[in-house]
Amino acid sequence: HIQDPASQRLTWNKPPKSVLVIKKIRDASLLQPFKELCVYLTEENNMIVYVEKKVLEDPAIANDENFGPVKKKFCTFREDYDDISNQIDFIICLGGDGTLLYASSLFQGSVPPVMAFHLGSLGFLTPFNFENFQSQVTQVIEGNAALVLRSRLKVKVVKEHRDKSSVQNGIEENGLVPANLEKEVGKQIMQYQVLNEVVVDRGPSSYLSNVDVFLDGHLITTVQGDGVIVSTPTGSTAYAAAAGASMIHPNVPAIMITPICPHSLSFRPIVVPAGVELKIMLSPDARNTAWVSFDGRKRQEICHGDSISITTSCYPLPSICFRDPVSDWFESLAQCLHWNVRKKQNNFAVEEEE
Repeated sequence: HIQDPASQRLTWNKPPKSVLVIKKIRDASLLQPFKELCVYLTEENNMIVYVEKKVLEDPAIANDENFGPVKKKFCTFREDYDDISNQIDFIICLGGDGTLLYASSLFQGSVPPVMAFHLGSLGFLTPFNFENFQSQVTQVIEGNAALVLRSRLKVKVVKEHRDKSSVQNGIEENGLVPANLEKEVGKQIMQYQVLNEVVVDRGPSSYLSNVDVFLDGHLITTVQGDGVIVSTPTGSTAYAAAAGASMIHPNVPAIMITPICPHSLSFRPIVVPAGVELKIMLSPDARNTAWVSFDGRKRQEICHGDSISITTSCYPLPSICFRDPVSDWFESLAQCLHWNVRKKQNNFAVEEEE
């Protein structure tokens, strides 16, 4: 049985009570929409609103006396410190596609439904316009919306223990040891949930990267070039598209492998079934190390003996549609990437046909 994408609908077992509002940081144009949305959620719908602490530290919000009574009702949290995964019914994003990627990173397990408003630069993953936000938010609260389940990648990085580099590599961008860091004898293990792509590249080195790619334990190829992108269908319209890959609808169960500037004329991007186990390692004779990042974050060095294991996560991101999964996707292709936009060919004049 092949599921019709249009049959995926948002239904609540019980009315939602708590909402996480994610706002793009350091963007003055989002302050007014953020305030209007929060007032509507707290006063009109009696929702419990969760906001990241650093959002409220913005002077324009902190010094706004009129917004003070609303702000007092907020529940705040800090990334990498507070676990809110079991306290949120749904998420509202204000910003560009990066806010949706950030929302994904906050939930390493099950993800609440995400409603994303287009207030950023691209808007491929953010289908809602903010002008009519009241009626649209009300529809979501009432459970009247289509859904697309965006598959994610479960990534495990295993690093050989090294006296100097292991501590440095195990520390995140903000200087904190990640909560999902496990330790084995002589190894470090880190796990990530990735919505767009895992990128392995040559970093600052002038040499080609040289990495081996295994699929279900079998060596399928060695990538010699600038690197390789392993992406979800959602990520197929991001870095992978820029590297020459096909664009895949998010309902298609697949993983894409796309080389970055390969030193080979015949290395074409490929699509493999969702659920396969990919493993990427430095080739034994590689001249230099490689670097890896996950949705553009948590960038770290990969040395000989380290490995990156990638498979389809059992925790997709439920993205709320503006219309339906198919219409939204083709609308995004047309509006954001100007897919197949060209001047139309003139028809023949009647006299010429005669």
